[in-house]
Amino acid sequence: MMFISNGTTLKSFNIVGFPGLHSVYFGPVSVLLLFVFISIVVGNSFTVAVIYLIKSLHKPTYIIFGNLAIVDTVFAIVTLPKIIGRYWWNDSSTLFGMCFTQMYFVHSMGAINSLILLLMALDRFIAVWFPLRYPSVVNNRSISIACFFCWFVTFIRMVGVLLHALTLPYCGIHGNIIPHCYCDHLSITQLGCGKEVKYVKLVSLGIALFGLLLPLSFIIFSYFSVIVAVLRMSQAESRYRVLSTCAPQIFITCLYYVPRCFVYIAHNVGLKIKPDFQVLIVMLYSLVPSILNPLIYCFKTKEIKEALIQRLKSRRVSDKIMYAK
Repeated sequence: MMFISNGTTLKSFNIVGFPGLHSVYFGPVSVLLLFVFISIVVGNSFTVAVIYLIKSLHKPTYIIFGNLAIVDTVFAIVTLPKIIGRYWWNDSSTLFGMCFTQMYFVHSMGAINSLILLLMALDRFIAVWFPLRYPSVVNNRSISIACFFCWFVTFIRMVGVLLHALTLPYCGIHGNIIPHCYCDHLSITQLGCGKEVKYVKLVSLGIALFGLLLPLSFIIFSYFSVIVAVLRMSQAESRYRVLSTCAPQIFITCLYYVPRCFVYIAHNVGLKIKPDFQVLIVMLYSLVPSILNPLIYCFKTKEIKEALIQRLKSRRVSDKIMYAK
């Protein structure tokens, strides 16, 4: 078996979840996580369905929203069922190969999310600074191709990260405990043996920072430029319209990036954070945006609300006609 090689003796890992959580709270935590899981899957699936079914929403901005919703849904499906089972049935064991598979999708979805947020920022940047060229540059075809490459390139890149981590022998000297709610690269490679562990971690950190900070720099530049453009606008109505569009995106971007950067920086400068608090931060920046995205991008977007209302009105009219017959 390809996963058990190079001196690897571990057959499985044990996922702790929140270190230090008393067993009395296992039930309430599992219920809370189940509620979060249902909220993310239902909310984001609804967003995808609305954008797909309503033709008036087949526009670049909503294609980006749809891809973001798919990323959030996949992340929830990959991570939450296992940790819910850990607290519901006290099932903490996960097979060696399954743990690496989860790690692959966890980091892939994080990187794709970052690139989708970059596309969202660029979309607003071009719309504000180059409104006349916007229809020719940003269209359904170009955005669909960009989204496809976000997925494709990330999946290819993460294969390299996965295979690099698999070169380490996992001999069991450091145990098999994952002090997290899911398998991630840092937690897994800490259990590796041999002199190459530091090198594998360093390469992974470089790739992670490149995938995190490069999009973030463009996102900051884009939104900063948009704010500058807004301040130059003479009409208050135009300023309000642009800000109402960009403010939710900036909020979600900050919610996604700020805690993530804090965790990366704290870990690498040696800042001591309590394990429970660190896991809580990671879960918050991983899950809270996924819960809020459908509310912000679907129910708070005027065009989507109008499309849904029109759809409901049309259905009511058709139901009345059918009833009259």
